Amino acid sequence: MRTGEQVSQALLSRAEAVLPGGVNSPVRSFQAVGLKPPFIARGRGSRLWDVDGREYVDFVCSWGPLILGHAHPAVVEAVERTARDGLSFGAPTAGEVEMAELIAEAFPSMEMMRLVNSGTEAVMSALRLARACTGRPCIIKFAGCYHGHSDGMLAQAGSGLATAGVPASAGVTPETAAATLIAPYNDPAALEAMFAARGGEIAAVIVEPVAANMGLVPPAPGFLPFLRRLTARHGALLIFDEVISGFRVAYGGAQALYDVRPDLTVLGKIIGGGMPVGAYGGGRDLMRQVAPLGPVYQAGTLAGNPVAVAAGLATLKILRADPAIYDRLEKNGAALAADLRRAAAGAGRPVTVTQLGSLLTVFFTPGPVANYAEARRSDTALFARFFTTLLANGVYAPPSQFEAFFLSAAHEESDLALAAAAGAAAMRAL
Repeated sequence: MRTGEQVSQALLSRAEAVLPGGVNSPVRSFQAVGLKPPFIARGRGSRLWDVDGREYVDFVCSWGPLILGHAHPAVVEAVERTARDGLSFGAPTAGEVEMAELIAEAFPSMEMMRLVNSGTEAVMSALRLARACTGRPCIIKFAGCYHGHSDGMLAQAGSGLATAGVPASAGVTPETAAATLIAPYNDPAALEAMFAARGGEIAAVIVEPVAANMGLVPPAPGFLPFLRRLTARHGALLIFDEVISGFRVAYGGAQALYDVRPDLTVLGKIIGGGMPVGAYGGGRDLMRQVAPLGPVYQAGTLAGNPVAVAAGLATLKILRADPAIYDRLEKNGAALAADLRRAAAGAGRPVTVTQLGSLLTVFFTPGPVANYAEARRSDTALFARFFTTLLANGVYAPPSQFEAFFLSAAHEESDLALAAAAGAAAMRAL
């Protein structure tokens, strides 16, 4: 039997022959931290085990969906029960209706919605709907916010007058990228200038209301209400991408936490309970423009998949029944952030630790970090060394400076203590 890292290394060699980089999503490659990824065999609660038998406390949680932890018994039972009746029908099921009703109850802005298979698909569909309903071509997104890999969202800031986007990926045409305008997060003045220059062309502003793809960067006080007023004044739609924040920062998402109601909302991750589900929705007048009721076409063979919906429903019902989960997540997130700040201070390392509920990031910069430009000042080489020591001490953290730690309801005090000790060791080793 192979030991140490041998099984993972053998699997990676095989994977690299048939998968680009040996992975099915780039961040899994561990390239940003200069390591080879462990291959995961199983998870239970707050823990992961790789194919070489090593155990980790998991602070990735499948990049957010597993708010209850791995293999929660109620979720597993719901999947098994549903799967016994069939995996997919390509036809309506009762679970889809129950899921939509439950989401609409938690998110009053989503009076009507469409279930899809991923956050990328949900964003793509919401943007098409926004363009159709406004008759305008352009979308504003924020530097550092990620909204999936559809062509229009793979744009980065150019040098034009109104920051017209340029392709951020090969294969994205300049014409497509130019319809996406890039603004700095948490910067009202930049948004005002952009609308003054091109307001008549702007269909929508899409935003992560709690940015978590440049590392965790919460909205500045008043920023989200400002976006609501600005878009309403100019006849543009406001889209909240709550793929990460939805059901994580609060049961009703960031829009409940900050009391701001967008026109359209995009959800994913937690609503699938660990399986592939996404959704987009808004007011009835907007959503009635979607086929078969209206002219905006969008379809999906596996949309509303009964097994995935069952996993999501089981998760959401537990969250609804026990709202104290969010208090515990906030308490644990704040405690871990404080421990990491103390560890950095004790080692003389200038870091900025951001935290909101069950999300946190250790930026290797003295800060502040309020937008992508400030996040990019982080010392990524130091982060890679920090990550390597965490992993060696049994803490599975996000393998990128520009991602967030995720806590789950399954994390216990012993898990947090282990992470704090590993963090202290990592800071001292830098």
